[in-house]
Amino acid sequence: MAMTTTATDKGQALPPNGPLGAELPGWTPPPAPARGVLAGTRVRLEPLDAARHAPALHAAFAADAQGATWTYLPYGPFADAQAYADWAQGYAGVADPMLFAIVETITGQPAGVAAYLRIDPRNGCIEIGHLAFAPSLQRTPAATEAIFLMIDHAFALGYRRVEWKCNALNAASRRAAQRLGFSFEGVFRQAAVVKGRNRDTAWYAILDTEWPALRTAHVRWLAAGNFDAHGRQRSALADLTRPLLAARG
Repeated sequence: MAMTTTATDKGQALPPNGPLGAELPGWTPPPAPARGVLAGTRVRLEPLDAARHAPALHAAFAADAQGATWTYLPYGPFADAQAYADWAQGYAGVADPMLFAIVETITGQPAGVAAYLRIDPRNGCIEIGHLAFAPSLQRTPAATEAIFLMIDHAFALGYRRVEWKCNALNAASRRAAQRLGFSFEGVFRQAAVVKGRNRDTAWYAILDTEWPALRTAHVRWLAAGNFDAHGRQRSALADLTRPLLAARG
């Protein structure tokens, strides 16, 4: 039987069961990210190695006496350095999530952790998460550069979409997502149970078509000339990315 089509008032033919998304001629799924180093000016991201990184990471996190770093993560705080090393060892060689230690260039010491997760080459989607920044890394250009390197690398590999998800009650993470250029897409209610509590999950994303303009904003903000002699920013990244967001929330 021949397929029938429905004509619109503009003469365009639609499939009989309704409209479809745009075709993607030449679409080729990107490769999964490799377990390699991502190097920037202020930081480099190294595949997490328990023996090499865990002792210094545990010491850096210890500066957070209240344990706020772990409030919204599904693990932590850790009783001692060995407990943290055991946790890190559990991710050795794991491809998803793929964890990195964030090493500060000036000190040569790791001060945070980040990961690629929910890696979906078939659909061109990848998420950034497992973010744990020691107090020395929080709210610094180095922290921003670490996330920039991960976003930029994902799009360079050919991903169409980079995601950021967080507990909907985590106001700091939601502000950070939008500052970095992730657009708000909604809240999944009762999405998970974390440490015995309900978690509603807020979703954010950057698309490949949005990244060139956002990348320009990041490069402008990270430039040495954007900071004065005391390290104070001249232009705020949020002011540069806000006009580029598809939605806020």
